[in-house]
Amino acid sequence: MIAKVPAMDSPEPVVLHEELATTFTGIVHPVSTPEAPVHQYRGIKYATIPARFRQSRLNTTYPLLTDASHHGPICPQPRLHPSADAELFGISEDSIPVQVLKQNEFECLNLNITCPGDVTPESRLPVMLWIHGGANHGSGSRWVYDGGAFVQKSMFISKPVIMVTINYRLGLLGFAASPALREDNKAAGDEGVGNYGLRDQRRALEWVYHFISAFGGDPANITLFGESTGAADILCHLHSAANERRPLFQRAIVQSAIMDLELPTVHGAGSQLSRYMASLHVQTLDKLRAVDAEKLVALNGHARAVNDGVFFHKHFSGSLVPEAEQPAEHRHGRSHHIPRNYSHNHLRPPSRSRSRARSRSRARHTPGPAQHQPLLIGDCSDEALLWALPASLWSATAIERRVRAVCQSLTKANALLRAYDIHPHAPPDELHARVLELINDTRFAWPTECVAAHARRQRGGRGVYRYVFDQEGPGRAVPHHAVDLVYLFDNVPLPTSPAPSKPLCPAQLMPEHFDEDEDEDEDCLRLEHAPLSLASLNLCALDAEMDSGASDSDVSTDSGFADDWGVPVVDDYAYARVRDAMQERWLAFAHGEAPWAEDRVFVFGPEGETGERSMSIFEGRRRAKVWREVLEPLGMQVAQKVGAELANGPAMPARGHW
Repeated sequence: MIAKVPAMDSPEPVVLHEELATTFTGIVHPVSTPEAPVHQYRGIKYATIPARFRQSRLNTTYPLLTDASHHGPICPQPRLHPSADAELFGISEDSIPVQVLKQNEFECLNLNITCPGDVTPESRLPVMLWIHGGANHGSGSRWVYDGGAFVQKSMFISKPVIMVTINYRLGLLGFAASPALREDNKAAGDEGVGNYGLRDQRRALEWVYHFISAFGGDPANITLFGESTGAADILCHLHSAANERRPLFQRAIVQSAIMDLELPTVHGAGSQLSRYMASLHVQTLDKLRAVDAEKLVALNGHARAVNDGVFFHKHFSGSLVPEAEQPAEHRHGRSHHIPRNYSHNHLRPPSRSRSRARSRSRARHTPGPAQHQPLLIGDCSDEALLWALPASLWSATAIERRVRAVCQSLTKANALLRAYDIHPHAPPDELHARVLELINDTRFAWPTECVAAHARRQRGGRGVYRYVFDQEGPGRAVPHHAVDLVYLFDNVPLPTSPAPSKPLCPAQLMPEHFDEDEDEDEDCLRLEHAPLSLASLNLCALDAEMDSGASDSDVSTDSGFADDWGVPVVDDYAYARVRDAMQERWLAFAHGEAPWAEDRVFVFGPEGETGERSMSIFEGRRRAKVWREVLEPLGMQVAQKVGAELANGPAMPARGHW
């Protein structure tokens, strides 16, 4: 059972977990009020790691009393620049909560549970499990993702949920793979290779499924949601063999996913691992396992999901969007075709009285075929701002050469350059904005739409909900990567007055180096990044007068800057309107309701705008016509390669030459 908040002499909330034979002692969350009490249980170990590069094991052994009042260790990772969060969200460093999270390779598999304070095991509330982004960096214990405000909001609108955040292995510790490592693991009894971080996430799902009932959660009603590389991991779970055999979550929310949709083979990942081993001067796996974790993560090596023939389902082609199914579906402004005889994967309509009956006549969701869970998916309009610095270093001539080299077709390369108006006579500031548009479309916007279109086809035209996030950030007057987190979790301090803010400094948010190897594109770090070595070149001061386009337009700003002065344009009303709309629809989805009509797109912003719009609006919010005419002929693999090359920036001269 769950104990209520005890008397004043013992204020800590407790959960007596009979199945695990322990009592968890948590905390009363700081946002808690007598009317809306919120409890939190931190650092609960959900799995054990037998050895480096081995698959984790579900943890079911606890002491009689388990202290769950403090965050647990996180996966070892490169040190973040102190002002990374301040730069990303446009806030002052002194307004950021101080967090000191220990790093431990073998004790980092733990989770945090935030729940209403009055729940009991009979409550069976929907569970929302958050998978954080950041690739080689970050943790589910990060202050931005704290579930207090979100859970309390769920109580206020009578759609209470339990929110779980998790820590898992990152970077090489979580995704290293090679043929030799596969054989070594097989000899130890492990199936497959790499994807340790993904399997950690699955272990967390298993733990929640088996043990969340004592905390008041419903194990049969779990929603996965995540952002950036965490969102990309959710796409992997949707295509996994485990999800095909035994789905443990009922629906998924994918926010601003960043990854290569073509997954590498074990041999390809092995070539990459060999280069890392050479840089560490180790020749054997035993010596690699013995390398100090700090030295390993200092490489900041790119390693993500790998197609090892085991993790993904047996029909998996190696691509999250098969090449034959990539064309966008917004041709001629028509909405998506929905077969009349389609009957499964429906969600029940929301109870909002203002909703129109014609778009809400849906029954409660009945689980359909495995891996076909309902999907809510979208992106922000200016994700590519993270690469503003390397993008600004390109000359038009150098861009032309690189694009033609990657495309291996003069006709297709020239069509691409014309579509984004990139040519030697373009003014430098306009060239910078156009390069960001190209990066944005190839790394985020078009892949997101391709994933959504593919998911619709898998689900017979139903069960996919598309949104676009074009709302400016309160501190950065632009819809940058991760700005949706500000509104969803409502934890980022808001600017107290409209004062000029300096431009986002990608040097403090990007990887420590630009990888010049074609097989090691930079798509691994997005939300929490280590400082670039280029920071010492004093290239952080980007031109704050770069053209952004009109901030009062209905069309999203894609240049990366809101106006000449960088003045925040989000007032209290606009902030609250977008926050409430986003939170309410995410919570409705978790409760098994349709967040909006499937044949429409939901818009967040700009300037506080929210609501359902026809799919023809999507054509104006994103460059869908350019995708059809230019990117589709290139194919996903080449298009993403172009975006990655431009995001890496041009090759840098030796440091002594600067």
